[in-house]
Amino acid sequence: MAESSWHNELSEAQADEVGAVLAAAERVDGVAPVGEHVRLRMRPGARGSAHLLARVDGVVVGYAHLDLLGDSAGNQVAELVVHPEHRKQGVGTEVGTAVVAKSAPLRVWAHGNHPGAAALAGKLGFRNVRELRRMRRSLDGELPSAPLPEGVRLRAFVPGQDEAGVVFVNHRAFSWHPEQGAMSIEDVHHKEAEDWFDPKGFLLAVDDQGTLLGFHWTKVHEQAEPLGEVYVVGVDPDAQGGGLGKALTVAGLRYLQEQGLREVMLYVESDNAAAVRVYTRLGFTLWDSDVQYGR
Repeated sequence: MAESSWHNELSEAQADEVGAVLAAAERVDGVAPVGEHVRLRMRPGARGSAHLLARVDGVVVGYAHLDLLGDSAGNQVAELVVHPEHRKQGVGTEVGTAVVAKSAPLRVWAHGNHPGAAALAGKLGFRNVRELRRMRRSLDGELPSAPLPEGVRLRAFVPGQDEAGVVFVNHRAFSWHPEQGAMSIEDVHHKEAEDWFDPKGFLLAVDDQGTLLGFHWTKVHEQAEPLGEVYVVGVDPDAQGGGLGKALTVAGLRYLQEQGLREVMLYVESDNAAAVRVYTRLGFTLWDSDVQYGR
């Protein structure tokens, strides 16, 4: 059996231990076992989380992150991982049982919906309650034409100036979303400190008075073959319906293409039929899915 302990925050040494487990799992599974926000919460001094470390012979072999702040529906949200060399030895069941005992109501993400995660979810009495699709397309060749609405222009994000405006539009655009609608100015600042942050790839759509109408925040994943991402596209509800969302999306794709990237991906809720339809028409196809389980 593994020895497990909960922590309100991780030390640098503990974060490094967990990081090694995450890296090993990603190499084997082909998908990151936890989301970006979990890695940010692993930093010393981060708040709002509970971290479970499972050790065998003093070595971390399993990890669970519990988001105590939860989603907009009041659910606490967990993500967990077991080192590939210690799977099918009961560690996952121990970690999952400990998470269930600590929180309620609870949702649990399975990134890539790994068969082992699905089996563990069923064993613990969970069912599939949400699917987040990952879609991708090539950036080789000509991109679709999508002109901006009349009176709208694009400019780059300016750090120290545009955070509040982006958060305001984001909240209005994603008021329905369990996580995205809660993005704060502090969250934006944290992401500005990340190595991948590129203000030139953070495109803002403004009107003649300079009012922010929408944005396309792009991201580049540095790997053997760099991969672009449609990180967030948000349009103020008052500016929707005139083609601004499509124009922003294509503008971001063009920016990533100009940086020499050959592939781009994005996440979209499976039940957001309108968005799935738009992205499909823009040439995106299904790559894989992240599944959220609940009881």
